[in-house]
Amino acid sequence: MKKLLILLALGTSIIACKSSDKKPADTTTTITPLTTEEKEKAKTDTANFTTIQWLDSMYKDLGNIQKDKTVEITYRFKNTGDKNLVFDNVSAQCGCTIPERPERAYAPGEEGEIKAKYNGSGQGHVRKEVYVTANTRPATAHTLSFGGEIIDK
Repeated sequence: MKKLLILLALGTSIIACKSSDKKPADTTTTITPLTTEEKEKAKTDTANFTTIQWLDSMYKDLGNIQKDKTVEITYRFKNTGDKNLVFDNVSAQCGCTIPERPERAYAPGEEGEIKAKYNGSGQGHVRKEVYVTANTRPATAHTLSFGGEIIDK
């Protein structure tokens, strides 16, 4: 009887060791884009509002910017709420800055970025703004900005 219990315990130990050697199953989920209807509901239904945290400063000092040279600016964010984060609009104060609006939804806890391209126009010190609206609480536009000194080379 003792030999049977020892064999059973040994067998269980071996099986347990082998199962812990296995790689965990891939838990990565495929992100499917929201339909137009789902986006509209997320933007208008306050029950679907979430919160956002800007991971970097909302102001970027670009230092010296070569005149007429395109510069890309990146603002990183994180969805800190418990609903999907959906961007309604990303716009700039003038045509010299072209921001990119994220097209997909960001799950709670997920990070992403908003990029903008500035064409280097102007003279002297410049300060430009990018306006972001999303299904966030409070329901006001987020103002991202950047600045620098235009130099001729």
